[in-house]
Amino acid sequence: MNAVAAMAQPVEGAADIGRLRGFVTAFADLLAATRDEGAILEGGRALLSRLIARDDWLPEEFTRPHPDRYQQYLLHCDSRERFSVVSFVWGPGQSTPIHDHTVWGLVGVLRGVEKVERFRQSPDGRLIPHGEQFLREGEVDAVSPRIGDIHRVTNGLADRPSISIHVYGANIGAVERATYAPDGTPKTFISGYANGVIPNLWDRSRNA
Repeated sequence: MNAVAAMAQPVEGAADIGRLRGFVTAFADLLAATRDEGAILEGGRALLSRLIARDDWLPEEFTRPHPDRYQQYLLHCDSRERFSVVSFVWGPGQSTPIHDHTVWGLVGVLRGVEKVERFRQSPDGRLIPHGEQFLREGEVDAVSPRIGDIHRVTNGLADRPSISIHVYGANIGAVERATYAPDGTPKTFISGYANGVIPNLWDRSRNA
């Protein structure tokens, strides 16, 4: 089976996928109502907080860590690529490189703890540490070029995976962005996704 065919296969299971479907629908309504980034982040934070308040909806296929690196699983991409929803899974001790996003984003911790180290760039391009935070289950953080867009994220737990749900203002797996060396030197990349399958949000034959 080729990759395109594999991505089209529905994911079965006992997870309450209707909860994710409701979130996606509500977020699309939010974007239809406003283009103001502040309003999107405020309204989106409330929606994401409600989504991650329960942990019974994420299919097991999108919770699996990799032994060597963190995983980014696509859960939904808007048909006009206005936003995407992904699950990030970190195994014990795993970390992202320092990186940016170039679009607004929301991060909500579903399981575990994540350490977020923020950076800003000096006029000469050097990276300057700009604080750190531990995000715990149920907490939501925001990023964007307007409010701060460069960070590094590490699993805050040494003995088990951590999982967060991210919403971005684009198809984040297709966006050209950058990782950064400690001296601020950027290296462009496009992340793609770790999926072999994607969840079928729209089949109501198995759950409401």
